[in-house]
Amino acid sequence: MKIKVPYGKEYQEVTVEDARVLGVVEPNPVPRRDEEKLFHEALAAPLGGPAFDAFVADARDLLVIINDATRPTPTARVMDFLVPVLSRVREKVTLIVATGIHRAPTEDEYRQMLGRHYGEWRARTIAHDSRKDEEMVSIGRSKQGTEMSVNRRGVEAHKIVVIGSVEPHYFAGFTGGRKAFLPGIASYHTIEQNHKHALRLEARSLALDGNPVHEDMIDALGTIAQKPIFSIMTVLDRDHHVYAVTAGDIHRSFYAAIEAANEVFAVKVPGRAAVVVTVAPYPMDIDLYQSQKALDNGKLALQEGGILILVSKCRTGVGEEAFLELLSSAPTPQGVLEKLGHGYRLGYHKAGKMAEIALTSEMWGVTDLDPGILKKIFITAKPTVQQAVDEALRKKGPDAKVLFLTSGSITVPLVP
Repeated sequence: MKIKVPYGKEYQEVTVEDARVLGVVEPNPVPRRDEEKLFHEALAAPLGGPAFDAFVADARDLLVIINDATRPTPTARVMDFLVPVLSRVREKVTLIVATGIHRAPTEDEYRQMLGRHYGEWRARTIAHDSRKDEEMVSIGRSKQGTEMSVNRRGVEAHKIVVIGSVEPHYFAGFTGGRKAFLPGIASYHTIEQNHKHALRLEARSLALDGNPVHEDMIDALGTIAQKPIFSIMTVLDRDHHVYAVTAGDIHRSFYAAIEAANEVFAVKVPGRAAVVVTVAPYPMDIDLYQSQKALDNGKLALQEGGILILVSKCRTGVGEEAFLELLSSAPTPQGVLEKLGHGYRLGYHKAGKMAEIALTSEMWGVTDLDPGILKKIFITAKPTVQQAVDEALRKKGPDAKVLFLTSGSITVPLVP
């Protein structure tokens, strides 16, 4: 069997005996839908509140929150349908990139995000900087004690438009909706406190009820509950076509999009495999910090003691430094977990989840990262996917099988 494994914007082809392949898992196939019809219907008949053009018409000023380039959100396609209305009030509109703790986009990334609207709207687009305390305002404290502060533009704007996408998230349950505010335009200190809850067992993919990370995010949004917000959530299919569009009330549009996201991204697999190849596809391969999501989903389909092979270009390096510092600060995974008990910094939650995998299984990596760095964080570097799979199957024995998750960052394997 020949399998095309995504690597950056290209592919690596892998050949494996049919009998050794447990499955090639992609997001579920779903019917191709009329994208233009989806957008027009969602914007004209939203889930709560007025149609989009009526929402915008009387805005004194309008803040449009968009995702950065680490997300698959089809922002440029959404803008195709919004710009005819937004252009009428152009001087009242500001776009803000919900970077969370990420760096500001590069100009190439702005071009990717805005598409053909770059020329008209780039000058009205700014990037949130969570470390600029002078730009933050306090919005209170969550039920779990998180000190919440967000970019003042989100509090002072007369009206807000949120553009997002919904797919599974390994500790927030799902992306989208409330994540535009926390972590999207929240302060570093707030995000750090919120993400500490990711270490709890209740914080996991597909889970919202009882999920402390999600509940914190809902609390943050609740503090500006009276502000007019028009939310536009998209769900992509496995070919990156728009499968669903929900709009209107930020909560109703989010939960409606979850139904569609489950249809695409929650995938039944035949069982656990001795070897799992899990891919962080473009653009989620931006760095190792983001690519860790593919590891967390991949482990769900891995036998204890198995080999988990991460495939990610990691185009810009490792990412959040605290994550690397903690993972490389102890000679064993158990040592990393013990250090977690002595204090938390943003990024430690990902280090902890990787250390948990390394306690019982092996992690290998096909990346552009320095093999020496990978070795320090319990990942064995391999030059190609083919070589990694061949070596792993030999090591695990003649009866071992391999499972491929070609979109491991967003595909949640459901094991019987």
